[in-house]
Amino acid sequence: MASESASNVKLEIGHVLFIDIVGYSKLLIHEQSEQLQKLREIARATEQFRAAQAEGKLLRLPTGDGGALVFRDNPEAPVACALEIGKALKKHPDLSVRMGIHSGPVKEVMDLNEQANIAGAGVNIAQRVMDCGDAGHILLSKRVADDLEQYGRWRPLLHELGTCEVKHGATLSIINLYSDEIGNPETPKKFRIDEPREKKVEASAPALRKSIAVLPFENLSEDKANAYFADGIQEEVLTRLSRIADLKVISRTSTQRFKSSPDNLPDIAKQLGVANILEGTVQKAADQVRVNVQLIDAESDSHIWAERYDRKLTDIFAVETDIAAKIADALQAKLTGAERRAISSQPTTNTEAHQFYLKGRYHWRNFFAPGYEKVRDYFQQAVELDPSYAPAYAGLSLYYSFGAANGILPPDVWPQAETAAKKALELDETLGEAINSYAGVELYYKRNWPAAERAFHRGAELNPNFADIRHHYGLCLVLFGRGDEALRQVERANQLDPFFPGLQLHTGRIYFFLRDYDRARSQFAQMLELHPGYAAAHEYFGDACQMSGMPAEAITQWRAALALSGEPEQARLLEETFAASGFDAAVRALAQKQLEQLLEKTARGEHIAAYRYMMAYMRLGDTEQTFSWMAKTVEERSWFALQLRINPLLDSLRGYLRFEKVIAPLGDAEQTHHRSNSS
Repeated sequence: MASESASNVKLEIGHVLFIDIVGYSKLLIHEQSEQLQKLREIARATEQFRAAQAEGKLLRLPTGDGGALVFRDNPEAPVACALEIGKALKKHPDLSVRMGIHSGPVKEVMDLNEQANIAGAGVNIAQRVMDCGDAGHILLSKRVADDLEQYGRWRPLLHELGTCEVKHGATLSIINLYSDEIGNPETPKKFRIDEPREKKVEASAPALRKSIAVLPFENLSEDKANAYFADGIQEEVLTRLSRIADLKVISRTSTQRFKSSPDNLPDIAKQLGVANILEGTVQKAADQVRVNVQLIDAESDSHIWAERYDRKLTDIFAVETDIAAKIADALQAKLTGAERRAISSQPTTNTEAHQFYLKGRYHWRNFFAPGYEKVRDYFQQAVELDPSYAPAYAGLSLYYSFGAANGILPPDVWPQAETAAKKALELDETLGEAINSYAGVELYYKRNWPAAERAFHRGAELNPNFADIRHHYGLCLVLFGRGDEALRQVERANQLDPFFPGLQLHTGRIYFFLRDYDRARSQFAQMLELHPGYAAAHEYFGDACQMSGMPAEAITQWRAALALSGEPEQARLLEETFAASGFDAAVRALAQKQLEQLLEKTARGEHIAAYRYMMAYMRLGDTEQTFSWMAKTVEERSWFALQLRINPLLDSLRGYLRFEKVIAPLGDAEQTHHRSNSS
């Protein structure tokens, strides 16, 4: 762990109100003095200022164009003070002020002139929060807003703005505090001018005419529980189109963020890098289904083709085939014989099995949520009803292989993943999801990289628009020291799936493994603009900050990750220990708490990946236990074992002779590369 220099200075949690005068530098010198004096008088007249000062619980930091007030005990105090200041400013329309509030570590220090001063992340972040606003704004960090949410009187005043990029590529979640009487309800310029990343994403070249995005199909069924069916039909149409090499087809995980029949089609098409959009509606009743689709030229917003299908459920695959074929024809895409067969496939004749499969796919997106066993159960019921249903076997294999590779399921499920993948490929050797899962079986379970790489190549060849294959391949290439190739694969995957959070997360992790920490931080910052609530992105962002020698920023990101993961006590422990005792002590305190939690889960019979124990002991500084659990990590067949050789977080252990001995069973990356190339 990176360490913070030892200091006798005591840190504490301060509740900081940062204030400045907007347009201060443009004022004449006498105007600057007058406005500063007026602002000081207003602040000093507030009840909160006077009460805190009287109790000795207020610190002041003057700046050239304003200042910071640090309240020691009460997180509500700076907010109440800001309200008082805001009300008083209504009598002084010539005085334009903005305010930012954050709670975080602060310390009293002596400056070069031997004058008392205040420093610390609490002050720095409060200023950055303020810098995101314009005149009249009272902006809060999410940390402060979370505290205020506990009090009914504050909730109506809290209005979430989203994320704002600040120094070092970091992002802050910002809340605007206002009512009819105080504050500024307008969206700050930074949130309007610095457009979110989704509006910046454009195709690297002009959108290809033979390119398409299939937006979510609207469920018009009276039974809203049929949402899974509309969702499934959209995905299956998209899957058929993705088999056509002459088309560029955007992945479903990126199109799902957009609603059905949006008003801004040209803008959506530009974000996704396509020229054409397919919209649709689905209405299901008993054994009847109605599907309406329309293909639209996004630039002109004109219809290219439209069709309505009224069919029985048993004919749904024929409907999907007809839609795919007519789109290909309308876009003048050239199809090979194999591609025509692929888009015409009918994987099952059992409508009940198809329903279970679609439900499994629908719930797959919530894999990490409680009750994810439903995914397995739906796929299992599908294959029991139709033992020749290849996509359902592929779904089962993905469930087991993804769970085992990521330490969610125990390693003993790998044989089930292998059996299901082989059965799926026996029934349909071209199925992209089955090939992707089989590559995982070969790599993580059997540790046969050449076989896994052959599977990746075949999967990409047969499924040119399947982003998951390239995503997975890129993530594996970096494990074997092939960073440039890894980045090329994920770049192509990002073109096909620009808004998938998992892909964005792993792109940042690849930069991290390559020790390009600046680009890693930038990647995670951009990702959090789109997905501010993604805990893993905050965690990995924190790792990149740690390795960049930015301890305060690392603590901020890890705290956010813990809070978003439902661990507020651990988040508080991390922050308070950092404020009181520094970075290393905070890391150890958190590791001890996490180790206790891991032991409790193990005692309850839950599966815990050995890697989790290894990391906890490493952060506690227990070398013996660290290497013991590293050996167990190597034995477990997972992604975590294969990254031991390249993960920067383990660099402090590489000087031990035991390190190479423990990871020796994983093989030499360079030799594995050569064997792969000669296969």
